[in-house]
Amino acid sequence: MSNAPVFQRRAIAAACLQLISLLISATAFSQETPIETVQVTGNWLGSGQQSLKTFGGARSVVKREDIQLSGADSISDVLRAIPGVQITDNSSSGGSAVSLNIGVRGLEGRYSPRSTVLLDGVPVSVAPYGQPQLSFAPVSLANIDAIDVVRGGGAVRYGPQNVGGIINFKTRAIPSKDMALDASVRYNRYEGGNSSAQYSAFVGGRSEGGLGVAMLYSGVEGDGYRAHSRDSLNDFALKFSYPLSATAELNAKLSYYDVKSETPGGLTTAQYAADPSASFRNGDFWDGTRKGVDLSYINSLSDTREVEVRTYFNQSARQSMLANGFDGAATQSANSPRHYNVFGFEPRYTQRLNWGAVRNDITVGYRYLQERADEKNVNIKLSNGARTETRNSENSTDAHAFYIDDQIAFGRWRVTPGLRYEHIKMGRTNVLNGFEQESTNTKALPSVNVSYLLDSATTVFANYNTSFGSIQHLQLNLQSSADALQPETAKTVELGARYAAKGWQLEATAFNLDFSNQIVFLNKAPVFYQNLGKTRHRGLETRAEYAFDKSGKLAGLSAYATYAYTKATQGQGTYAGNDVPFYSRTVDAQGARYKLGGLVFDLNTTHQSRQYADDANTVAESANGALGVIPGYRLWNSSVTYAIPGEQRFEVQAGVNNLADKRSFTRTTDVNQGKLAGASRMVYLQLRAAF
Repeated sequence: MSNAPVFQRRAIAAACLQLISLLISATAFSQETPIETVQVTGNWLGSGQQSLKTFGGARSVVKREDIQLSGADSISDVLRAIPGVQITDNSSSGGSAVSLNIGVRGLEGRYSPRSTVLLDGVPVSVAPYGQPQLSFAPVSLANIDAIDVVRGGGAVRYGPQNVGGIINFKTRAIPSKDMALDASVRYNRYEGGNSSAQYSAFVGGRSEGGLGVAMLYSGVEGDGYRAHSRDSLNDFALKFSYPLSATAELNAKLSYYDVKSETPGGLTTAQYAADPSASFRNGDFWDGTRKGVDLSYINSLSDTREVEVRTYFNQSARQSMLANGFDGAATQSANSPRHYNVFGFEPRYTQRLNWGAVRNDITVGYRYLQERADEKNVNIKLSNGARTETRNSENSTDAHAFYIDDQIAFGRWRVTPGLRYEHIKMGRTNVLNGFEQESTNTKALPSVNVSYLLDSATTVFANYNTSFGSIQHLQLNLQSSADALQPETAKTVELGARYAAKGWQLEATAFNLDFSNQIVFLNKAPVFYQNLGKTRHRGLETRAEYAFDKSGKLAGLSAYATYAYTKATQGQGTYAGNDVPFYSRTVDAQGARYKLGGLVFDLNTTHQSRQYADDANTVAESANGALGVIPGYRLWNSSVTYAIPGEQRFEVQAGVNNLADKRSFTRTTDVNQGKLAGASRMVYLQLRAAF
């Protein structure tokens, strides 16, 4: 059995090689399909050769129209329908809506630490190297125009935390016409009586001189489905665009985000049985603010050359207040204020070279990222208010990333080899005792993506990518001086295909991910973090969508289905072979949409199989609710949208999420130990207006 992993890796590699060999011999570099004429571009997350059709890896893009018609009220709801992506329902922050919890292919989902999450190409996390976790996620659904999820095959460009792929949230674009204005308001009411309201507004346009301006606002105010779950959120952005010449453009974005979220906390088994919506931690909360500026200059020097320079700065502050027990039983609360400053600078140059029938788009780039952070922890005795500072650290990161890749097109082939080199210097100062330490790490990360256009509708792809996770601030602060930490490493292989024609959109991807050298927490002194973890992730992701012919009897009807199977297991230690916790082996989603005149009917469902809450895969439920199997569940959602005809566009949408009021739960992993109830049935009404 010890040779099984080696055999499976060889089998996957052999299958990829056989497929490529077969295609080469069958086509002999056929020129029947000419190289498409495209503008050279260095942006993989935009248009051009690296579009969804020819991209050499598993990738999904969800656009604004589909998001609105689905009735989703959060980013998490949208991501549930993407194969290979799982939402962990917040297994650790006590139920706070501040965080974002995305797990890709069995990787840890708590606070999304394994994926590079971007907003308009800028990292969302408060410190991309030092604290990639999205315990504070300054992004809201109403301001999003599209969500681009690259589950593999794009690691060479983006980082550092890209083991779980790249997720880019694209905000709404500046309109090309003189003026555009729209606004919406949504009222949500949960089973049990709690309610909340969501607001959004957008206004923008361009002057005759080419100056473009847009203002985006999104807000939330109200209570969630549990007691002590009130949220208050403001998300504001001001975007500018100005053409400096016929080929050059300057873009800017100013952003501000603030949020406060009450956290209802976990419940014991008995408390959950009595009332899943109850809360016994009425003093707990999370809050945060973020201010940022993003500047970019892009110049299409010619049809064969492009230069882009991006720089950004953001300042974040967040804190939490979490008690060490239930109301009446807690003895103290922990206040954890933290502040972060992040500066990034990234120039990139792309050059097209044509050698006969072979086209090369070569991109060379450099990224500098500077992080400065101070993190504190203060314990407050509830009996007398006495404060004890247990942690006060100042952390710094200076990271340099150099990358080069070549998008090669010849005949029906698209091949992209690439290499990224990371040099990271991290430092820390323990303010409480004056101890200082520095750590320097380097890493070379090669990758290659191959895709073959069988015909105008079908693309077959395969890729090999190396990824890594950098050392984080908390890990650096709590490591042994005798056992210096090293970055985590991962190797991913994909083999898949896409088809789009005659109303069909089909895709399937098989993958194997070996993630080693993981940094794990050891709850004993003097060593708290060590490079000990190893996991293996294998699976299959599929999606099918069909839109009936517009001239047929079922015109206006479309349907989709997704299915993903992931076997994510621990690779070493006492529990080798067990499933990784907080991850389902099977996840699926289905939906149907019918358009009839100004009406749109939507029905969709998501399902996930059972999960475990610990490495030991404990089945029996503990009295405190923290351990035991987490049962699988299926949720149904429905909505009706009516567009009122006229020159100004008005829409009314009504719907129900969790139609059957299915009771589900997850479990926690921190001081808020216990069971966390999933959302109850929610009825909503939304009004939209566009002028």
